[in-house]
Amino acid sequence: MRLTFASFTALCLVTATSAAFAQTPEQVAEAALRSTPVWDGHNDVPEQLRERYDNMIADFDFADTTDTADPEKNKGAMHTDLARIAKGRLGAQFWSVYVSAGLTEQQAVQATLEQIDVMKRLIARYPDRLELATTADGAAKAMKAGRVASLLGMEGGHSIGSSLAVLRQMHALGVRYMTITHSKNTPWADSATDTPKHDGLTPFGKDVIREMNRLGMLIDLSHVSEKTMIDTLDLTSVPVIFSHSGARAVNGHARNVPDSVLARLKANGGIVMTVGFPDFLSERRRQWSANQAAEKARLEALWRGNPVAVESGMAAWNAANPEVKATVSDWADHIDHVRKVAGIDHIGIGGDYDGMPSGPVGAEDAAGNPALFTELARRGYTRTELEKISGGNIARVMRAAEAYAAAHRDDRPIENPSLF
Repeated sequence: MRLTFASFTALCLVTATSAAFAQTPEQVAEAALRSTPVWDGHNDVPEQLRERYDNMIADFDFADTTDTADPEKNKGAMHTDLARIAKGRLGAQFWSVYVSAGLTEQQAVQATLEQIDVMKRLIARYPDRLELATTADGAAKAMKAGRVASLLGMEGGHSIGSSLAVLRQMHALGVRYMTITHSKNTPWADSATDTPKHDGLTPFGKDVIREMNRLGMLIDLSHVSEKTMIDTLDLTSVPVIFSHSGARAVNGHARNVPDSVLARLKANGGIVMTVGFPDFLSERRRQWSANQAAEKARLEALWRGNPVAVESGMAAWNAANPEVKATVSDWADHIDHVRKVAGIDHIGIGGDYDGMPSGPVGAEDAAGNPALFTELARRGYTRTELEKISGGNIARVMRAAEAYAAAHRDDRPIENPSLF
């Protein structure tokens, strides 16, 4: 009886001790984000600087952008500033030097150069908080010093003007990924949201992929068609990224990644940096948005030349069909699915803040990462797994691209004829 009682007492002590040291989801998330701050794949602050301020930023205060709403331009307040970056446990950021896919290629080249310039100027204004980085080691160094490693990503292949020479010069200026297309096809690759024209990549498009490999520039397959994804995976020698995409099996939007491609990421080593854009997260919201657009088109066809009737009709429809909002839980559903199909080593975060009206409920702006990571911890993700998602996986991918470029530094650049 003494032995039994002693054993029981010891068991109670062990159980009590384990309970005392058990961590809440909030604590697991906080520990992971403290160890490995988020390395976000896509933020559109440069676009906001262009659209709101025409890149004239002498009076722009990045410390706090909560008062930047502009009703005349139908713009709400920006999502990103230094205060919310800190709350969001952001350690590294790919800033998107996006320009409109509606520009001619030559206009896009100039506009992209201007966006590189404005973002470099913004980074330089806050040397104690931001640091330009062009390598994974450089990013790690900046984060260790307490600064946000600031990398540049070029969104849309139209920005190189169908010129490998321009691609090389963009890399020389510090651009470390290029999204192969944006919303429209380029002359050499098909977009996910345009009528297919090339059946994926053209021969020149394949040269773009090869030259990006040689340079060590990450290939971003967000926005491209499924066939372009497949052509790229068939060709590339290094891991790819999706800088801001979701899983198509969870939300059927063409911008999301199909399972056929997710399954190939294991062999490729690539990563889906899961997006926070509500229309790409919640299938119910996607259907609501489509129905709203259809109703507007119907009313405009019925009441041509009568905008008051259209407005009245839409007000009635909106009252009868309240907005469906995506949530942090929806975001976590995409991460769950990518984990199921591709694995934990192939997930990252690509919020798309300042490139959408609002993030999902619970993570509306750049301060929202802790809420997402807490939800993942609540679902059973361990600290080690969260650290891979927050930054470990993308650092590995970037190092792989850099290693390939280093091994091929003596390869000759691929040439293409001048257009002029």
